[in-house]
Amino acid sequence: MLIGSCVHNVDTKGRIFIPSKWRDDLGNTIIVTRGLLGGGESKCLFAMSLAAWADFAGRLSSLPEADVSLQDVRRVMFANACDCELDKQGRILISNPLREYAGLTAEATLIGVDTRIEIWASDAWEKHNARISEHYDAKLEKLASIGV
Repeated sequence: MLIGSCVHNVDTKGRIFIPSKWRDDLGNTIIVTRGLLGGGESKCLFAMSLAAWADFAGRLSSLPEADVSLQDVRRVMFANACDCELDKQGRILISNPLREYAGLTAEATLIGVDTRIEIWASDAWEKHNARISEHYDAKLEKLASIGV
């Protein structure tokens, strides 16, 4: 299970360090694609193991073929996905288009979210986290209403 968070620099080649505590869960090949959190300042990347990607891709593949808007999401997720190999220093190389999408330049915040990590530009994560905090009690009430 991927939990916790950390901040790392994005080097000049676009590489990001993956913490050792997550590498056993993620494996040597990590699939990275656009996150599903929307636009604006909520843009981040999803990174997951091959097994988690297979599960996620299976759920995307089960979307109704006739629903054009859902198929567009599927296209974007698969078209932007890349397999990133861990190097000997525990870093992955994020493609230019994905770095640009998420606004990753100097510093990235990595968030463990169960079976995936989210890779955020640190300033975007701080803003997003502040918005979450404003309405956190209401979100907790929603969880309670569905029995969580």
